[in-house]
Amino acid sequence: MKLEAVELIRLNVPLKSAFRTSFSSVNLHQVVWAHVITDQGEGWAECGANERPDYSSEYHTGAMAVMKEFIIPELFGLGNELTAEAVAPTLEWMKGHRMAKHALETSILDAQLRSQGISLAEYFGATKSKVPSGVSVGIMDSIDELLGYVGGYLKQGYVRIKLKIEPGWDYEAVKAVRDAFGDDIPLQVDANTAYTRDDFDLLKRLDEFNLLLIEQPLNEEDVLGHAKLANYIDTPVCLDESIVSADIARDAIELGAVEIINIKPSRVGGYLESVKIHDVAVANSIPVWCGGMLETGIGRAANLALAAMPGFTVVGDTSASSRYFETDLTEPFVLKDGYIDVPTKPGIGVDPIPEIIERFAVSREWIRA
Repeated sequence: MKLEAVELIRLNVPLKSAFRTSFSSVNLHQVVWAHVITDQGEGWAECGANERPDYSSEYHTGAMAVMKEFIIPELFGLGNELTAEAVAPTLEWMKGHRMAKHALETSILDAQLRSQGISLAEYFGATKSKVPSGVSVGIMDSIDELLGYVGGYLKQGYVRIKLKIEPGWDYEAVKAVRDAFGDDIPLQVDANTAYTRDDFDLLKRLDEFNLLLIEQPLNEEDVLGHAKLANYIDTPVCLDESIVSADIARDAIELGAVEIINIKPSRVGGYLESVKIHDVAVANSIPVWCGGMLETGIGRAANLALAAMPGFTVVGDTSASSRYFETDLTEPFVLKDGYIDVPTKPGIGVDPIPEIIERFAVSREWIRA
């Protein structure tokens, strides 16, 4: 293919309710889309960067700047040799900025597969037509509020509950959910790096609740600390922020720092690297699951295709559109008996709705060859 133009779209999409983690609380999903035009058709992708550099060092304004100044000119320079598979090697010189890279690689992959009539799931070698759906429950103002939300999600049919935790909102919150809904519901917790090595005894108290996993309890750079924690507690340790590549995944597995891996394509630089991490994990008998970054339908569709791969044996965070949004920007993804269908149309399998884009777009900027 040949890249002809890229449109960068900034959107502000209201959330149904505030979503609070150990590092932020958001009421508005501020997001950047990459829309590419090639000589063989168009493609779409969503950048996972937040408004602030809180989840990672990237943030959406910075990601746009990197795309405009560095990544897009490099891709124009490929001429007729542009493919999704060529993006990472072309950008190998560039340190970091994985979320910006992900947005351009994925939009090009979407255009490439649409032109070939191949779905993203088919391209990945996916083996499932639908995937089980879990839900992530943010930190609340009270235990009663937490129980109300968890009860509501269970009634909707979600098959796994994930609780965000932080110091002061951990043991009692988890205990309340177990006491209210029983030991049979699949339950896990996510700390988003909120704890330190001084908190091992506190985290060990969570062993009594038979959790599926504890996700990213320590700083993302403290891989050795996670290995020590994994040896100290019974609850399986899952890494999220720490895993930014297949090489890091391999090292973490060898160190004994990870027993389950959360794969977020935006965090690792794209879906091609995500597949490599999946393959490393499968080769080492490490289960994986697909996390999320509050994606709209554009990002959600692609995540579903990834989660349909055979190594994704842990229920992920790819929930229905209605979990976060009153109005999605594609046809909404709907929860059916605890599952969500994997798109089967070419590329990511969904298209944005133009009038809804116009409703939520803050800016639209074209970069041409």
